[in-house]
Amino acid sequence: MDKFTVRTQLTLAFGLLVFFLIGISSLSVRSFSTFNTGFDQYVNGITARANTAHRVRDAIDMRAVAARNLVLVTKPEDLETERKQVLQAQADVVKNMQHLLQLAQQPGVSDEVRAIVNKIDNIEKRYSPVALAIVDLALQKKNEEAIVKMNEECRPLLAALVAASNEYFALTDQRSAIILQEDNERYILNRNILIGASLLSIVLAALAGWLITRSLLKALGAEPKQLCDAVSLLAAGDLTGPLNVAQNDSVSVLSALQRMQVSLTAVVSSVRQDSDTVALAAAEISSGNSDLSLRTEQQASSLEETASSMEELTSTVRKNADNAREANVLASTAADVASKGGAVVGQVMGTMDLISESSRKIVDIISVIDGIAFQTNILALNAAVEAARAGEQGRGFAVVATEVRGLAQRSASAAKEIKTLIDDSVSRVDAGARLAAQAGTTMSEVVASVARVSNIIAEITMASQEQSTGIEQINQAVTQMDSVTQQNASLVEEAAAAAESLRNQASHLVQTVSIFKTHDAHVAAPAPVSAPARASHKPLRLVPAAASSTVKRQAAPAKPRAAQAQAVTAGDWEEF
Repeated sequence: MDKFTVRTQLTLAFGLLVFFLIGISSLSVRSFSTFNTGFDQYVNGITARANTAHRVRDAIDMRAVAARNLVLVTKPEDLETERKQVLQAQADVVKNMQHLLQLAQQPGVSDEVRAIVNKIDNIEKRYSPVALAIVDLALQKKNEEAIVKMNEECRPLLAALVAASNEYFALTDQRSAIILQEDNERYILNRNILIGASLLSIVLAALAGWLITRSLLKALGAEPKQLCDAVSLLAAGDLTGPLNVAQNDSVSVLSALQRMQVSLTAVVSSVRQDSDTVALAAAEISSGNSDLSLRTEQQASSLEETASSMEELTSTVRKNADNAREANVLASTAADVASKGGAVVGQVMGTMDLISESSRKIVDIISVIDGIAFQTNILALNAAVEAARAGEQGRGFAVVATEVRGLAQRSASAAKEIKTLIDDSVSRVDAGARLAAQAGTTMSEVVASVARVSNIIAEITMASQEQSTGIEQINQAVTQMDSVTQQNASLVEEAAAAAESLRNQASHLVQTVSIFKTHDAHVAAPAPVSAPARASHKPLRLVPAAASSTVKRQAAPAKPRAAQAQAVTAGDWEEF
């Protein structure tokens, strides 16, 4: 078993068990199938035929008794009852006999059984007409003839039929006993086979379990719980736990754990010594870089103050230039607005002229309407005079002329009022046109003044822009100097950060290795050298955020290096 793998051993063991289980199951299924077949033959074959034969025999006996009663009874109602019983018994005999013949023709029925059934059928075919004839004679009140026929013909046939049926019953009992004996023998054989196969399976399963357990214990070297405890101690860093490995054991898991424990002890001891040395060196490097970073920051402070002053001046000049530029824009906007106002005033003047002209036309139209009303009044007056001359016949026309004259007078009065209002409106429109003309002249003067102011502000803007450009160039030179200094300071800070990271990682490595327990005496690690206090202040730049953005953009390339220094891992510092 030791030559096979655990998978192969388990596969063989369980495969053998499955094989025996399949064999036992197949044998059981075969036995059950055989028992079921025998039981089916017994119940649906022998028993069914025997029951049918008994029903045939019972129906024949009932028919014979009813026929005899027909000969003996004298009451009409009794005769009718017995006649019905004879007919019912005859129908039962025919039905059950046909069923018995069908059962005898099934497969598996012996020729001897078929011969006896055919014999019973033949006797019944001869006996049935005799029995029915006796019934007819009894119904015809021929009792003596019926008795003679019963004694001479019926009784011998009935005796033969009883003998044949008894022969069939005896054969059925004999066949049933044989089948029961065969089934009992078959049951004993199958039971013994199943018991033997089960015992063999149990023995082989126990043997396979013992062999597999022995092989697994030999491969593991110890109980699984002991291995789990040993691995837990190793995972916790305890390399001092004893591992009881048997002699000449070099292939078990416990032996491999012992070799791993020895190797880890050697590696941890070596790493512990090296980590102490690296921690001391990293602490010294961190201290030196911190001092250098402090001095570099102090050196860059003065240059930052100079750059701050230049940035303040640049910011002030830039603001002046921006203000002048905004004033120029506002002056241009005012000139445009004044020009638009002059144009609007011109449009107002044109509109006022059009209104004045329209008012004059309306006055002319009102004058025409007034003349028409005057003429209508005269015509109405003449019509009234003519109507008065006509006398009684012109009275109606005179009334109409009077009404027309009244309307003409009212139209003339309204036309005069409208003319008065239009004249007043025309005079006011003329006054508004004169005021609009004066406003147009004033707006022209305003436009000219705004244009002169815009030109002056444009000259101031150009001068401020030139001044801002010159100071910006000076500021850029100082900013570049400050950027270089800041980059140098950033590089020093990166080196200090890398050294500090190395010191922290070395200290962490010492702490990590210290969790392992070995038999060797632990060498005391050197006390970590604390980094010197860093400068608590940064040179303050008293400049606006907009002005200081240039310096920040120039110093931006130094940030990736600082990030790289912070991200230094053991992969780079292991070579160091």
